[in-house]
Amino acid sequence: MKDSRRTNTVTNSIAILEAVADCGAGVTAKEIAERLGMAPATTYRLLNSLVADEYLVRTADLRGFALGARLRGLATAINVPVVPTAARTLLDEFRGSTRFAVHLMNFRPAAVQVISEDPDHPIPGARELARHLHASAAGKLLLSSRTEWRTMVATPVRIAARTKVDHGALARDLQLIRESGYATAIDELIPGIACLALPIYKPSGTLTGALCLSGPSNRLTVLETHRDSARDCAARLGPLLY
Repeated sequence: MKDSRRTNTVTNSIAILEAVADCGAGVTAKEIAERLGMAPATTYRLLNSLVADEYLVRTADLRGFALGARLRGLATAINVPVVPTAARTLLDEFRGSTRFAVHLMNFRPAAVQVISEDPDHPIPGARELARHLHASAAGKLLLSSRTEWRTMVATPVRIAARTKVDHGALARDLQLIRESGYATAIDELIPGIACLALPIYKPSGTLTGALCLSGPSNRLTVLETHRDSARDCAARLGPLLY
């Protein structure tokens, strides 16, 4: 009997996750219960469990639900884009022109995926980078392109002392990114580390990734001297990658 109940719980939990994915961010517990023909009490219990385990998150108004960081991490791990030879060559040339770390990111609908990590400068805080979009330059670049960004970071977590956890401050950052065309994060993900994220677009004009340049935050002025060359490299990478 216990095994049967456990099986039903797993099956119902998966059904709820599928319903949230199908309906989109903001779907309510009542809508999920009606869609699945599931008892409201069972739906609420499983939703609370999935939120506690970070497979789901509550939306900013606390009325609905959206896919959580753990589920996005599983989804993005399934398919890692292959970096073509021409793109790898260009990336290696750019890495050779700077002493800073150079990483290549791919954007999913609500997640950042590392597809080429600088072999000489491993990414510190890679787990936080994937889970907390508001704390990294690449994550903020992605958020700046999404009208529903508040839902994507309903409850910003303070990763470091300078991480922005106020939606007002984050909104100002995202507006500045839209105006300047690139994103910056200084001591927001990892203390002592600054990062620039330059957008990579598909030929159609869709933002689809970022070229990230990072180094010690006390060398930010030097780091920024590479911004234009990084922007040029990102522009050339787009057609090679997508």
